[in-house]
Amino acid sequence: MPTAAKLFGAMAFALMAFFTAEIVKPHMPESTNFGYMSAVAALVGVVCGWMVMGPTAGKGYYQSVGAGMKTAVVTAAWALFIFAFEAMLRQTMRNMYDGPMEAVVDVARFFVDYGAYLFFPDVATVLLVGGGLAGMLTEWAAKRWK
Repeated sequence: MPTAAKLFGAMAFALMAFFTAEIVKPHMPESTNFGYMSAVAALVGVVCGWMVMGPTAGKGYYQSVGAGMKTAVVTAAWALFIFAFEAMLRQTMRNMYDGPMEAVVDVARFFVDYGAYLFFPDVATVLLVGGGLAGMLTEWAAKRWK
């Protein structure tokens, strides 16, 4: 059921994911082709904001900060998986793998490699503080339009 909290959660986490992706870009190698990285991250933020944060709204501001940080980490994990899977598909198109198991294992390697960029202080700050603020905005919408 659509609610104002789910809508605000979707919008807030889309912004948080978009800005997190933008903050990550300077840390990556110069030869990286980013393509639709920020847009894909924002789309993942919409889905996670709607499905993860939206239903947990209405329990108070204190809990909304924790729920927002949890949603931010879930958003980052799903975005990392999507980017790792896309990198594996790119490698597959170049016939870089001898078998399907090697490709599946490489998804995990890409996930860990890309996940390392989240531990830069500015990226982690945007991710966690932005998640907490997005959670508070979602809570505000839940209380405002109950």
